[in-house]
Amino acid sequence: MSVRYAGARHAGLSEAKVAALDDLHSDVFTPRERAALRFAELMAVDHHKVDDATFGELRRHFTEVEVVELGVAAALNLGLGRLTAILGVEPA
Repeated sequence: MSVRYAGARHAGLSEAKVAALDDLHSDVFTPRERAALRFAELMAVDHHKVDDATFGELRRHFTEVEVVELGVAAALNLGLGRLTAILGVEPA
């Protein structure tokens, strides 16, 4: 398993969910989890595709405050990941 999943396993994510992270439509995730994963994936791959439909889906599962928290968490993790990559920092 890739090192990028080590934090997920450490935080208590089941092996089944870790294994399914490459399939955002997997039934192992709740609809709430799938919405968050799709949002994070869009943030990482093409943030210009985060649109009203994306926010509509998020709002069906999260409060406004939680949507902001998801966005901040995604932005921080993406930024830190990119910074460590360009600095050549190896994951612990």
